[in-house]
Amino acid sequence: MFYGLFHADTAQYHIYSCNFMRYLVRPIQIIYSIYAIAVFVLFMFISFPFVVVAGIFPDTTRGNMIYYIVTYWSGCVLFLWGMHHRNIYKFPHKADHPVIFVFNHISYLDIPILLMAFRHQHIRVLGKAEMAKIPIFGFMYRSAAIMVNRSSSEGRAESVNKLKATLKKNVSVVIAPEGTFNMTTKPLKEFYDGAFRIAIETQTPIKPVVFLDAYDRLHYNSVLTFTPGKSRAIFLEEIAVNGYALEDVKALKEKVYDIMEARLLENNATWITQ
Repeated sequence: MFYGLFHADTAQYHIYSCNFMRYLVRPIQIIYSIYAIAVFVLFMFISFPFVVVAGIFPDTTRGNMIYYIVTYWSGCVLFLWGMHHRNIYKFPHKADHPVIFVFNHISYLDIPILLMAFRHQHIRVLGKAEMAKIPIFGFMYRSAAIMVNRSSSEGRAESVNKLKATLKKNVSVVIAPEGTFNMTTKPLKEFYDGAFRIAIETQTPIKPVVFLDAYDRLHYNSVLTFTPGKSRAIFLEEIAVNGYALEDVKALKEKVYDIMEARLLENNATWITQ
């Protein structure tokens, strides 16, 4: 009897302790998040004039210059946020040819993280047209990313043509095949066909990359959930599309999905509870 009461009291004590720690830590996290947002905005204003100057150069040069600027911006803010980024190469990785990078989309931090992950090669990111409406940031975003307007077939077709033109210039493209945040408890959301259709049509290999820690550094539910710590991007095996035809889009998509899902499960990504 006394043994049971003791353990019941101990369990209750742990509950109270956890609740107390949450109440104690939450105000600190909010203050830290406000600091992180302030740092982000500060470096945005510092970077803005350089982006404007880059705008006078020809298309490819302008894009490369802007990515260099925003990559420097990302590196500075991640450092000041106390987030250490590391690339992990599970297979040999060469940056001497264009690829279609696909990544898991789980956090607002995905953009600064991917800029650091791909900082040693020329890339263009496929981004949502809605982001371009944000003052100042939207101008920089619009200058650096290939916009996609999913609300119209004409907008989607235009973005596909821009992606194909970019690959022809020997510049890699970066696409989130989930389309938006994965708000499930599964490793990944269902993939759209776009990235895999473009890969087959242009005969460009797919390079999957998984971000393991963005969810823990900043939850998609709120910008007041910043947490310092590690950031890891795992580069997986490059997948050639030689021999694939358009009727094989589904098979290619499923192959990439399975590879990325297996790696997230293997590394115990924290949002997975299935």
